[in-house]
Amino acid sequence: MKSEQSPYKVLFLCTGNSARSIIAEAILKNMDNQLFQAFSAGRDPAGKINPNVESFLQGIGLPTDDYRSKGITEFFKPTPINLDFIFTVCDKANQEPCPIWPGQPITAHWSIPDPALFTGTREEIATQIANVYRMLETRITLFLSLPLKSIDSMALQSRFNHMS
Repeated sequence: MKSEQSPYKVLFLCTGNSARSIIAEAILKNMDNQLFQAFSAGRDPAGKINPNVESFLQGIGLPTDDYRSKGITEFFKPTPINLDFIFTVCDKANQEPCPIWPGQPITAHWSIPDPALFTGTREEIATQIANVYRMLETRITLFLSLPLKSIDSMALQSRFNHMS
C-alpha cells in the first residue's frame, strides 16, 4: 500500500480549523511516530486557533507555534498533496461535499464536540477540552494500532467506517 520511505499523510478536517482538527494534528505529530505526517484544515477557516485550545495544548506541554487555522485549498496549491487518510472531526464538515482529493484517500468521520462552543469558567472549559483531547487521542491510538501495511484499502475503509 505504501513505500517504506514515505510516511502516510493524514488530514484532520473540520469547519473552522481552530480547535478539534488542530488538537488531532497536535496529538498525531507528538506521538513520536515516523510512519505518519499529520495535517489539519478547515472548510471555512476561522483564521486563528481557539485561544482556549491553544492554552490547553501549551498547558500539557505541546508546542503550538507551528499551528494555524488554514483552508483546504492550501492542499491543492501549487500542486496537490496526495493524502492517504482524511478524518472529518465535526458533523458539519462531514455533511458538506468533499473535494476530489488526489490519491483516493481513505476517509472516516469522527463526531467530536466543538471546543469553540464550550462555555463556563476557564476551568470548566479546560475540562471539556481535556475530554475532547482524550476522545481524539483514543481514536488516533486505535488508528495507529491497525496493521496498515498488511490490510488492503477496501478492508481499511470498512474498518474506519465501523470506528466512527
